[in-house]
Order: sequence, then structure tokens, then C-alpha cells
Amino acid sequence: MNFLSTALLSITVLFSVPDKKNNKEPYREDYRPQYHFTPEKNWMNDPNGLVYYDGEYHLFYQHNPKGNEWGYMHWGHAISTDLMHWENYPIALYPDDNSEDKVNCTAYSGSAIVDEKNLLGKQKGDTKTLVAFYTSQNCGQRMAYSTDKGRNWKKYENNPIIPLDEKDDARDPKVIWHEPTQKWVMVLYRKSNDSDNSKGVSFYTSDNLTDWEWKSHIHGFFECPDLVKFKVENRPEETVWALFDGDGTYLFGNFDGAEFTPISGKMKSDWGKNFYATQTWSNIPASDGRTIQIAWMRGGEYPEMPFNGQMTFPSELSVRHFPSGYKLIRKPIAEITSIQKNILDIEDKNVIPGINDNKVKKASGDCLRIVGEFDLKTSDNFGFLVRNSTKKPGTEILYNVKRGTLSVMGVTVPLLPIGTKIKLDILLDRTSIEVYANDGQTVVSNCFTADPKSNGLVLFSNGGELGIDKLDVYEIKSVWEKKD
Repeated sequence: MNFLSTALLSITVLFSVPDKKNNKEPYREDYRPQYHFTPEKNWMNDPNGLVYYDGEYHLFYQHNPKGNEWGYMHWGHAISTDLMHWENYPIALYPDDNSEDKVNCTAYSGSAIVDEKNLLGKQKGDTKTLVAFYTSQNCGQRMAYSTDKGRNWKKYENNPIIPLDEKDDARDPKVIWHEPTQKWVMVLYRKSNDSDNSKGVSFYTSDNLTDWEWKSHIHGFFECPDLVKFKVENRPEETVWALFDGDGTYLFGNFDGAEFTPISGKMKSDWGKNFYATQTWSNIPASDGRTIQIAWMRGGEYPEMPFNGQMTFPSELSVRHFPSGYKLIRKPIAEITSIQKNILDIEDKNVIPGINDNKVKKASGDCLRIVGEFDLKTSDNFGFLVRNSTKKPGTEILYNVKRGTLSVMGVTVPLLPIGTKIKLDILLDRTSIEVYANDGQTVVSNCFTADPKSNGLVLFSNGGELGIDKLDVYEIKSVWEKKD
């Protein structure tokens, strides 16, 4: 987590009580996302310490309890049983050494694991100890632990576990278990020497979670690393590792527990403007088998709101092999079906330019999921206008057939059809648009600020006929309502 870039790239909105225009009950405000996580109030950025234990998903996050601007970092905390309905908990980690400084010794980003073998010797009864690894800015890499399922946290008595090197910029430790070597592995953003050209990820190993040995370094990465092993979906006998950078770009490679050997160039997992500080949950049960990721939607605007910052909707990651090589696939987690209600379904219809026949006009709303498969036929381009009204045109999601590109809010990305078909899965919330194209091969995540009174939806085609093989529009229920 780089505080200078965060401060420059993020919109600062000073804390204030909502005025009459937004005088609504908490979590019902005009610019409050209804199914993407936001803190109740104040600043939020990077997701931290993502860990699953005993039926609960823990989400920690960079948090300023003093206001809506970046600084004074603590670890905020929320818990969910389904990754959608979140219960807010008290702050988990405070700055070290009783720091009141905006930066020094504040609790920067990190990760969390379950101490299954009680290596720290802190376990009470049958409840496993949760261990958080974090950067205490300018004060080294540190640990904290919880013996009551994450409700209360204590700092490790012999911190720091990796001392501060004043010539370095080390931060954001991600800790995973490496089964073949029976060791814990830490991936840590840092510089390997005094030069900025040496910025990258260092790999450390440990037998006991407290003593860490440096093993190797790979250049070309910048903060918030993540390291994940995947089974290849369509080649079940194969596995491959992915090393993620803070902006969601990744390398495929081999990892022997000490050194990462790339087998690909860097690739994008998300093409949007507002996707950052990606992390995956640890300790997901083998019976589940999923790799689940979330990211901070950096740079969003939330006018006159008591909070500043939202997370992406959680996504499931997988890897497939294509003729061009391995590729990461992202899809919304399956749990979303429990909060969606079908309000429109269309099959085997055509969209013809010049005819005033908006086939989705009955499907309005500010919280929608739009899932469609389209036959390009003779269309030059097609797409949707979301949050549209007669007074203010909506935000356009456009596929250009001739160029083979998808454009969303000023971002244009390559997207080739599958035969003559394009598939879109669009998540629309009050302040975000996430587009998963062609079964998650291409994803674009953007924040936006729409007129609260504009809720119309338009489907259009230009230059020729578009076929609708299948189109479903769902209304998404607020996760801040009580679960059924």
C-alpha cells in the first residue's frame, strides 16, 4: 500500500453528516453500494487478512477511523458466512508503539492464516489460533494473533519478525502454506538493493511462523503481492502457480517453495480503472476447492457519503489452457444467485436498428445483474445504456464488432467473439459496473457516479441486426437487508 499514490489517485471526501438530499437511513444512502462491501463510515482501501475459519469469512481492510481521507491506518474488520452479508466488528489492529502519526508505525497491509499445528503455542481449547501478518510502516513486519475466532487480537510479544531496513521499502506480507516442502512461505514486496529498479517480490520461508529466512527475489512487481496455486481446469493433471501484483496483473510460473520461475509474461486480470490491491482468501476448505478473490475499487466517488471506498464483488478464480497458453478466468461467486430475482428473460429474439423497440425497457433499477449471449449477425456494434433516463443519457457498455473491442467508461479492451457469439455478465451497483465477458476471460471493473433518479436500461444495435440467444436481467437484493 503506497500512501503517496493512494492519496493522489483516490478522491478525498471530508467526513460530514449526509444533508437533506441524502438524508436516508444507514446503508440506504443514494451512493451506498447495495451488494458490494463498504465500511459503515470513514476511509477504506486495501483488503487485508482474508481468512476462512469455522464457517466464517473474515475481511480486514485498511481503515482510517479518524475520517474519510487516507492515513492513520488500522485494520477494519467484517465477518460473513456467505461473502455477501457482512457484519461489522470492532477495529482489529491498531498502530504500533501507541503511534498517533499519520504514517509511522501504522498498520499497513498484510494477510492471515490459521495456525493449525499451534506453532505459536497460543491455542485455547479446540479453537485454532488465527495469525495476522502485517507491515507496521517504518517499524518492520509484524504479527498479531487471535484465540477467539478473530474477535480480539493481540500483538506478538517478540515483534518485529522481520526488522526494518531503512534502505528498503518492504511491506504487504502474504503468507501461504507450501505442502511439498512443509514450510510456510511469505511473499513480501521490497527492493533487493538500493536501486528502485530492484523493486519486486522476495520469498521467505519458515518452520515456526516467527523465524523467516530469505530465499529469492523476482523483479518487476509493486506492492500487495499474492501467490496462488491452481489446478488447470481443462487439464486436471496439470497445476500452475500465479504471482499477482497489486494492480491485479499476474505471471504464471513454477514455484518450488523457495523460487518462482516464470513461464509467461505479465497479463491483466482486470482492465478497469478501479481495480487494485487484489487478495485471495486463505484456508478455504478442500471440499469447497475455490480460489476466491476480492479487490479495492480505488478512486471511486461517493458524494456526501459518510464512507469512502468499496470492494469489488467477490470472484472465483480458475485457470484454463488455450491455444495461446494458460489464462486466468474470473467469475462472480455462485452465492450471488441467492440475492438475485429474475425480472426479464428473453430468448431467440432480434434487435434491429432504427426500430423503437427497446427489448429491456421493463427491466429498470440501480442494482442489476445482466447475463446475455448474443449472436453478432450483421451488427457493427451493440451494447447497453445503464442508469439511463430521458433527461440524462446512461453509461454505455459497447462492443465494437469490426474492431473486436469492448468499451466501458473510457476503457477499451480486446475481446474476440467465440465463433459469432459474445457473452456478457454485467454487475451493476449504485456506484460500480463490473463486466465479465466471454465466461470471465476478460473483466472490466469501474466505479461511476450516476444520477440517483436514472434507472433505465437500454439494449441497442447499430449498423445491422443483433441476435439475442439468451438474455436474463436480475434485480439484486440489498445485502443490508436481513437474510431470508
